[in-house]
Amino acid sequence: MPLNASPAPTDRELPFYQPVGSECDLFERAYRQRLPLLLKGPTGCGKTRFVSHMAVRLGRPLFTVSCHDDLTAADLTGRYLLKGGETRWVDGPLTRAVREGGICYLDEVVEARKDVTVVLHPLTDDRRLLPLERTGELLEAPDEFMLVVSYNPGYQHILKSLKPSTRQRFVATSFSFPPPGLERDIVARESGLAQAQCAALVNLAVRLRAMKGQDLEEGVSTRLLVYCATLIASGMPILEAARVTLVEPLSDDEDVQQGLLEAIHATFG
Repeated sequence: MPLNASPAPTDRELPFYQPVGSECDLFERAYRQRLPLLLKGPTGCGKTRFVSHMAVRLGRPLFTVSCHDDLTAADLTGRYLLKGGETRWVDGPLTRAVREGGICYLDEVVEARKDVTVVLHPLTDDRRLLPLERTGELLEAPDEFMLVVSYNPGYQHILKSLKPSTRQRFVATSFSFPPPGLERDIVARESGLAQAQCAALVNLAVRLRAMKGQDLEEGVSTRLLVYCATLIASGMPILEAARVTLVEPLSDDEDVQQGLLEAIHATFG
C-alpha cells in the first residue's frame, strides 16, 4: 500500500491541533522516511493531541499506550490467554500496529520497564523488525508503520531515563507551552470561553509556571487551562474553577496551595 493511499480527512474528523512551529512537517517527513520519532516536553503541552492529529491526517490507525512502572514487553507484544477453553495468542498494541501498518505511540516511555526498550530496538533501525519469541514469528514492519515515543524531561532521574544508545535511535523534537497569544486562542477554541477571560487565564498560568522548581514540580499545563476555562464557561464561579483545576491538581502542600490561591485572587479579585 502506498504511504499516501488514504483519503484526506475532513475537518470534522481531524482532531484539533494548533501547530506552534514545523512539528507537523517533521512528523510527515519522519513517517514517509520510515523514521521513529521522539517527543520531549512537559505534561499537558499537547504531545498526545499532536500524535492523534497526525494519525488521522495520515490516515493510519493509532495505538496509544500510557507507560507505567509495571508495563512489560509482553504487554506490548502480546501473550497467550485462555479463551473459551482454548489457549490463544492475543496481539498487544505494538504487534497490532506492526501487523496493521499503524502508528504506535508510547507515552512517557521512560516509565516502562527496561525490557520494553529491548523490544523496541530492532524496530528503530533499518531492520524494522519485531521478533515474537512466544509464537516464533519475525514480523517485518510495513512502510506505513511508525513508532512514536514521548517523555517529560522534567520528571527524569537517574533510575528513569532513556539510555543515550536508545535516544539516538530516534529523530527527536522538543515541545513546550505555546506562546501566550496562541495558547489563549487554543483555550478559547477548546472551551468556548471568551478570549478576554482566556487571556487572563494564560497570564495567570505564566506566573504560576514561574514557580516551577521552587514550590511546584510542574507548571500549569495547557490541558488544565482548558479544564478551567470549560468549567467557567459552564457557569462555575471563576475562583472555584481555578481552585479545582489550577490549585488542587498541582500540589498537596497547604502553603503552596495558599500561594497559588493568592496569585489567583490577584488576577481575578
